[in-house]
Amino acid sequence: MSRARVARRIATAAAYGGGGISLLGGAAVGLLLTEARLAKRVVGGFDATPPRADGRYGSAFADRTDEPALRLGFLGDSTAAGQGVRRARETPGALLASGLAAVAERPVKLVNVALPGAKSDDLARQVALLLDSSVPPPDVAVIMIGANDVTHRMRLATSVRLLSDAVGRLREAGTEVVVGTCPDLGSVEPVYQPLRWLARRASRQLAAAQTIAVVGLGGRTVSLGDLLGPEFEARPRELFGPDNYHPSAEGYATAAMAVFPTLCASLGLWPEPDERLDARRGEDILPVAQAAAAAASEGGTEVVPASAGSGPRGRWALLKRRRRRLLDQEQPQQDAAGAAAEPERQDTAESDAAGGAAHRSA
Repeated sequence: MSRARVARRIATAAAYGGGGISLLGGAAVGLLLTEARLAKRVVGGFDATPPRADGRYGSAFADRTDEPALRLGFLGDSTAAGQGVRRARETPGALLASGLAAVAERPVKLVNVALPGAKSDDLARQVALLLDSSVPPPDVAVIMIGANDVTHRMRLATSVRLLSDAVGRLREAGTEVVVGTCPDLGSVEPVYQPLRWLARRASRQLAAAQTIAVVGLGGRTVSLGDLLGPEFEARPRELFGPDNYHPSAEGYATAAMAVFPTLCASLGLWPEPDERLDARRGEDILPVAQAAAAAASEGGTEVVPASAGSGPRGRWALLKRRRRRLLDQEQPQQDAAGAAAEPERQDTAESDAAGGAAHRSA
């Protein structure tokens, strides 16, 4: 069965509430658990609390515009929280908030409700924190989820349905949504064959199914799997953190560079020429299942709903392979203005309340 058909079956099962396809068969699960116990002897502990990066970025732009600060929400697991680094500015939320502030030339308020160890069944709680009625909903939200669903053997259809529920609630609130799909767990260095192959296969299946569901709700996805896989395998000492599992500061920067163009495009802030299809980069309009399968196999690939809507082969999607750009190249004013390197600690009460609630719940 093709990857596109598998992804379509999983997404369909999620939509209709079925149990769907489990990540791995019984024999594979036994092998997975045995290999996982061996890997845990090498992988370090995950107890360190991620640095808190909630706050205002790009405050220097406040004097240049009358527009209110953009609100950026961050949801997901330990990767979204930035576990594995020591400084707030090294987390993916801070990197994207500071880059977005420079491109938009207006302040950005970051509220990160991600929880280390979270599976997709925690997204409902996280969405509730972001959609607190006392503050405006985020303009855009980034979700990074899926790795713990794979390692805890959550059924694919269940995982996708929970993500769909979260994306649907955010979209109903008027929030643009960008999902960094399930990363390639086969790139984790202490994981050996055949566990590495099984982890990679399960990761890609989930990533493709996530894409179909998110695009169907009007969101965008960015594949983090194969983008990070080869790079992390080639330079594990630089891109993995001390625990050999979570990314290092450089690893998070690599992931943020992949998400950044899509984040800006979701708000209409990316250069117009780059929005056109470029056949030289393999960009195309495809049935969503085919686009999802292609994206899962090639990291840094964006999938977004196409204006063509639906056809005989189902919903259509736009497959984009954007050029990655270093975030610090997008924010030349940062060092001089001191606006984006670290979150402003004198935040408004609404940011403190939302961020504090998230960490108390975590």
